[in-house]
Amino acid sequence: MLPKIVLSKKATALSNTVLMISSIKDLSPKLFTEKELSYLRKRFADKAKDMVLMDRLGSFIFICRIEKQKPTPAKLEKWRRKGESLLPAIHEHKIEKLIIYDSGIFPKIVLAFAEGLMLGNYQFLKYRKDASDKESPLKTIELVSKEISKAEVEQLSVLGAAVYRCRSLVNEPLSSLNAEALAFEFEKMGLEAGIKVEILNKQKIEALRMGGLLAVNRGSIDPPTFTIMEYNPLNPVNDKTIVLVGKGVVYDTGGLSLKPNSSMDTMKCDMAGAATVAAAIYAIAKLQLPLHVVALLPATDNRPDGNAYVPGDIITMMDGTTVEVLNTDAEGRLLLADALSYAKNYNPKLVIDLATLTGAAQVAIGKFGMVGMHSGASKYMNELKDAGLKVHERIAEFPFWDEYSELIKSEIADLKNIGGPHAGAITAGKFLEHFTDYPWIHLDIAGIAFLDKKDGYRTAGGTAVGIRLLVEFVNRIVKSTR
Repeated sequence: MLPKIVLSKKATALSNTVLMISSIKDLSPKLFTEKELSYLRKRFADKAKDMVLMDRLGSFIFICRIEKQKPTPAKLEKWRRKGESLLPAIHEHKIEKLIIYDSGIFPKIVLAFAEGLMLGNYQFLKYRKDASDKESPLKTIELVSKEISKAEVEQLSVLGAAVYRCRSLVNEPLSSLNAEALAFEFEKMGLEAGIKVEILNKQKIEALRMGGLLAVNRGSIDPPTFTIMEYNPLNPVNDKTIVLVGKGVVYDTGGLSLKPNSSMDTMKCDMAGAATVAAAIYAIAKLQLPLHVVALLPATDNRPDGNAYVPGDIITMMDGTTVEVLNTDAEGRLLLADALSYAKNYNPKLVIDLATLTGAAQVAIGKFGMVGMHSGASKYMNELKDAGLKVHERIAEFPFWDEYSELIKSEIADLKNIGGPHAGAITAGKFLEHFTDYPWIHLDIAGIAFLDKKDGYRTAGGTAVGIRLLVEFVNRIVKSTR
């Protein structure tokens, strides 16, 4: 359950609370006995100790000691993780409401603490028989602060809703979430947030000659979809559209270049890029940020059925480029290429795509961030990387030299869909770059989109990494144009 976050200006209780202090002197003798204060002095005598739990016969007080210095991104991340670390105690003692008090100098840390607590509280219990017993009791997080604004609390709540929505989509199995069902979920999100949604069916996709999407879909008994989500508020600050593109492979067997079973177990997550982009534009619209944004979301599964595309095939993409298919497991770039071609219709200011695209990206940097590269968007890339540091959804920018394009040249077609054993994440990016003629950023989220075990507030399964990054980035664009 997504906890409700509420803001209060005045303290209402000292039960099941978190107190943010810089020193024991910040604690009122009216609220603590001398014996309790003596206990806290002893515990905090250890300079490495920054959080102490006091149990008042089932009423819990968590006291956090925070340095007065301006919080860095690393410190904010530390306190997000500290927030998540309270969840075992919250579960054990069935705490429904937690109150976080800000002494007045830590509003950003209070928000980070609440964010980690909120994000870590996510659970995917839909298919559990014992769901009611396992469900977290936490229903409300109350922030007591004179420094935190209603807008900040609203943004935190909307981000939480978007992350929960995205994680549940990524965790949903193919048996209940094929391409059409995914498009329907996007349509529902659009209706809730005031976003115009158009779903192109197979006939419309064929009319547009999206050869990449159609080729990957040939082995499926379910039709592909191409969802367009457009948020165009009154008086947007951008004169040219920002376009977001997400890979929506609802399940990837590898096609006839079949993955080994151990690599196929989690491939329901191969639509994480599309789910992240849809949830991001949902959050942007719910927050009513004044930016014209479009999301393009091609979707299908990749299966080895009788009419599936095969290694050696040559396919013609939407823009007329011919591609020699050498590996049917390099399918995501084929969907994205058609979407990037379609993005030209908007004469965009910037296009950002997110995709669980290559194992090479995962091998390179693991679960600690995403791989990024760009063409003609250095200013935006620098801003995006800085935004990533702030929200701890970090980008490792890879080299993108022209020589890498040589690795995807084909003898019998314009391109081949793989570049060989080296620099796989980069050659995949170079393949996509071919279909762009505008400022463009590519984010490969293969290593961080889905985890086999929890990493702090990033729960096991879908992580929804990328939503907070994109919303922070959009906020910066809005501020820079005002």
